Amino acid sequence: VRTWDPFADFERLTQRMERLLEDFFPWRRESDAMERTWSPSVDVYENDKAYMVEVDLPGIRKDDVQITVEENTLSITGERKWNKEVKEDNYHRKERFYGRFTRSFVLPENVNRDKIQAKFDNGVLTIELPKRDQDVKRVVSIK
Repeated sequence: VRTWDPFADFERLTQRMERLLEDFFPWRRESDAMERTWSPSVDVYENDKAYMVEVDLPGIRKDDVQITVEENTLSITGERKWNKEVKEDNYHRKERFYGRFTRSFVLPENVNRDKIQAKFDNGVLTIELPKRDQDVKRVVSIK
C-alpha cells in the first residue's frame, strides 16, 4: 500500500511545467539547462523486519552516490554527470536531468542504525533499514 506524497506530485508537476516551457521557449535551452538540482524517484515500504528505500538512479555509478545517517535523518546525495561529447545541436529532445541531487528522510525511532545496508543493482539503489527488536508488551498487575 502506497501513501500519498504531495511533495512527489508537486515535483512531477514542476518537471512537466519545465518541459512545457522548454518546448514553447526554445531560447531558454542553454548548454547547462538540464544541469540543475533534480530529485530521483523513490519508493519506501516496510516488511516485518525492515524499512526499505528504493531509489531509481539510472546512468549513475555507485561511486557517485553517498548515503549518510545523522541523528534521525537518512540522506542520499549524488550526481548524474552530463556527457558533453554529444553536441547540443544533435539532440532532438532532452528530458533527463543532470547534476546534483539530494533526498532526505526522517527515520522511525525503531530503526537499528548500526545494521543499515545498501546495494546498487541495475540502476536501483536499495537501502535496508532493519527494525530493532521491540520489547514485548508486559501487563503489570496492581496489588
